[in-house]
Amino acid sequence: MANSEYDYDVLVIGSGPGGYVAAIRAAQLGLKTACVESRETLGGTCLNVGCIPSKAMLHASELYHEAHSGALEKFGIKLTGAKLDLKQMHAEKSKAVDELTGGIEFLFKKNKVEWLKGRGAFESANSVKVGNKTVTAKNVIIATGSSVTPLPGVDIDNSKHIVVDSTGALELPKVPKHMVVIGGGVIGLELGSVWLRLGAKVTVVEYLDKILPGMDGDIRKDAARIFKKQGFDIKTGTKVTGCTVKGKKATLTVEPAKGGDAETIEADAVLVAIGRRPNTDGLALDKAGLETNKHGQIEVGHDFQTAVKGVYAIGDVTPGPMLAHKAEDEGIAAAEFIAGQQGIVNHDLIPGVVYTYPEIASIGKTEEEVKESGVAYKVGKFPFAGNSRAKTNRDTDGYVKVIADAETDRVLGAHIISSLAGTLVAQVTQAMEFGTTSEDIAYTCHAHPTHSEAVKEAAMAVQGKPIHM
Repeated sequence: MANSEYDYDVLVIGSGPGGYVAAIRAAQLGLKTACVESRETLGGTCLNVGCIPSKAMLHASELYHEAHSGALEKFGIKLTGAKLDLKQMHAEKSKAVDELTGGIEFLFKKNKVEWLKGRGAFESANSVKVGNKTVTAKNVIIATGSSVTPLPGVDIDNSKHIVVDSTGALELPKVPKHMVVIGGGVIGLELGSVWLRLGAKVTVVEYLDKILPGMDGDIRKDAARIFKKQGFDIKTGTKVTGCTVKGKKATLTVEPAKGGDAETIEADAVLVAIGRRPNTDGLALDKAGLETNKHGQIEVGHDFQTAVKGVYAIGDVTPGPMLAHKAEDEGIAAAEFIAGQQGIVNHDLIPGVVYTYPEIASIGKTEEEVKESGVAYKVGKFPFAGNSRAKTNRDTDGYVKVIADAETDRVLGAHIISSLAGTLVAQVTQAMEFGTTSEDIAYTCHAHPTHSEAVKEAAMAVQGKPIHM
């Protein structure tokens, strides 16, 4: 269906979760599509050095910890001499990454999406230079994702395995004796927990007064308590002012965020995880007639079109949470808008998950946001200590918290700490998409015995009527 004026109907720049999904959907809708990617493999940060390899390491480290720590003995499983083969752990992680990135290449071929290898830069709104070749497209989707935010005074060098970013933290060749994580957000806590379970001492340095910025206040407080119990040393209200590397050691200078005496911390590995920033460098946005906002993001309308007709942007380069699933949904919607259909993304209902152990998941508004909005509300909480499956599994850390409008009973948010939080939050997200009340969830039959019954009981708690508490 390509317009003879252009080489392609749709050209997607970037093949991360947003970009590759947008390209596949556009091709499925009959549009001649190409995707620009400079990496040797498709899948962007998420599949190559982000979500997927980190989950492989999280899972493997949990298995090692179970086998090594004696945690299985209460179930009558006695293991001795469990050893860590870190090289094999990395190999299995790489295998998973290869399978998934190769899977995208297969899907591109199946859907007739052309992969243009190289970096893309605009020459005009409808023409993009890829390597030394220029291609034209009626519609361009910018899906270039994000990269690690640098910290002034701290130089990252992943090749030396001392001061690293999230990519380097997934490739450490040996378990550090002491790892310092700068940043108590999702990435820092996930990767810190990997190395903690594998035997490192882990210190988390967070500038704010609580870890997990942006999450519900109860969750932030209780997650910190659980992590401290696991062995994390968490220093909140603390800023890093410098870092020097000598030999195989790094020395960090830290001081209270509100001012005070500086102290030093010595570490074998330092993970810088203070956030991510949009990737727009080298795109020559000005040649397309585009500029970024004060956060370096590209502003878009409801159809993901930028200020320039025919140029769209999705995912981490646009405002909103930097999450792979948000980018995927936006990629599908943008392709559908281009094809003349109605794309839909409900930005009020983007779940967030922290893949620590236990997991932490949120959907909708935090209690602080509801309070600030002035809406009268009720809260229902149910602990996993009262859930029969969690109790049987000896997996009782955490709870489900449901927040509902006091007048209409409509669910405004839900926040979960549980080994299965990432899976459990999907139920509430779907229910909220249909405008659920807490009573709807409370009177929906949940299978017994399952962790999901805690969601039902938290909803019953909003009504003041939980059974097992």
